[in-house]
Parts: sequence; structure tokens; C-alpha cells
Amino acid sequence: MSRVIVFGGHGRIALLLAPILVARGDEVTSVIRNPDHVADVEQTGATALVADIESLDTAGIADLIRGHDAVVWSAGAGGGSPERTYAVDRDAAIRSMDAAAAADVKRYVMVSWLGSKADHGVPEDDSFFPYADAKWAADEHLRSTDLEGTILGPGTLTFDEPTGLIELDAPAPARVARADVAAVIAATLVEPLTIGRTIRFGNGTQETAEPIAAALAR
Repeated sequence: MSRVIVFGGHGRIALLLAPILVARGDEVTSVIRNPDHVADVEQTGATALVADIESLDTAGIADLIRGHDAVVWSAGAGGGSPERTYAVDRDAAIRSMDAAAAADVKRYVMVSWLGSKADHGVPEDDSFFPYADAKWAADEHLRSTDLEGTILGPGTLTFDEPTGLIELDAPAPARVARADVAAVIAATLVEPLTIGRTIRFGNGTQETAEPIAAALAR
């Protein structure tokens, strides 16, 4: 059994992740900002924790993380203003990494996106640029820490039924079911070979895809 804290606990992927973790015996704490979402989160079997990570400092986030075995960052501003995107997707994410280190919780899984690279190619005048820029900065910070980090880079998210299969390093524009992303996060948490890796993936095709656990163990 592991104790996992999930930031962005009311997000679509997090709501699919929590039941997978709970079913295998993990204890899940899902951090949410809106108290109206407590019931939705607790229906998954997770414990809801209401906190505003955008305003909490590193010490405050460390208090949330302390006592857990692993951190999953699945939080995001969800578009909107560039200021909030940087505040959540970059600044709060980075504080959470520093907080995990302060709380002596080494395992950290970042949910990023397939195109998160220094040369992501998104023009500065594109509305998507703040997200691409913020995620790259957060990913790079994780790489610079001593945490046992994994960066997951899924392709374009869909509501398709899960396949249980992924293609590693799938070429853009790869697509992947949210339910399969949740399964990848769950599998990553128990696969030591994912530590220190950036794993980009899509669902692939019948010819290119393989079972999630097998892909992550390579």
C-alpha cells in the first residue's frame, strides 16, 4: 500500500486515477480548490483535501505532502489568463517539487504533455504559448531536483474508451484516452524503471501499441 497525494484532484484524469489506486489498496488524498467538488472526489474512494495551491507557499504545500509516499501533479489552470497559467502550471508546480523535497517525499510524477520540449515550436503570440512555456519550465525544474521524478507526456487527450495500450515516443499529433493516461500514472508509480525518465506516449495503432506495463518496463 502507498499513500499518494494527487494535485488537481477534480480534474478528469485525476477522477479516473483515484479509483485505480484505491482498488489496488493505495490511500489517495486528492487536493482540490473548490469545496463543492468534495463529493465528486470522495465518490472515487479518495480523501478530498481542500486547499488553494496557487496561494500556498512552499512550506504550506509541504504540510499537505508530508506523510505521503508519492506526489502526482495533475493540476493546471485549464486555460484562461496567461497569468493564472504561469501561477499554477509553472510556479505552484515548482513550489510543490520543492515542498516534496522539504517533506522528504521523493517520488514525484508530473503530468505534462507530448510537446513539452525547449523547442516546442509554439509561437509567442499563440494563446497556447503560456501553457507550453510554463510546462517546460516546470518539467526542467523537476529534472534539476534530487526527487525520484517521472515526467509523463501524453498526446492529445480524448474521451475514448481505454485500450490498455500505448505507443512510446508516438509521433505528434498522437492521441490518447484520458483513462489510459490514468492507467499510465498508476503503473508509473509502481515501476521503478520509470524514475528519471520523460515518457511521451499516445495510444498508437494495433501495429505500434503495447500493453502499458510492458511499455513502461522497457
